[in-house]
Amino acid sequence: MGVLDGVAGRVAGGATVEFRPSGSSMVPLIRSRQPVVVAPVDPSALQVGDIVLARVSGTVYLHLVSALDPARRRVQISNNRGRVNGWTGYERVFGICLSVDGVPRPGAAGRVRG
Repeated sequence: MGVLDGVAGRVAGGATVEFRPSGSSMVPLIRSRQPVVVAPVDPSALQVGDIVLARVSGTVYLHLVSALDPARRRVQISNNRGRVNGWTGYERVFGICLSVDGVPRPGAAGRVRG
């Protein structure tokens, strides 16, 4: 179980979590080890461009929503370099990134699960 799996479990349980993800797939939106805050999300309120914590094909990612399919209750997840990770159901979208390095993500607070 990786770090993101643990964070996903906490967020799925209703917690808002601050952590420092590593990797370069989201540069320049998120640089490796920058602090991010992720809160539980209402997946039906997501928009393309939101950064979410989601499980796709068994792996948890902190990546972009690149497409929406509300009729089938799923979202497409991609990194910031053009790689599509795949489609995942609403039940596997755990949280939305509220801020990166203390800077709020536009509109994200309005999509937090209440």
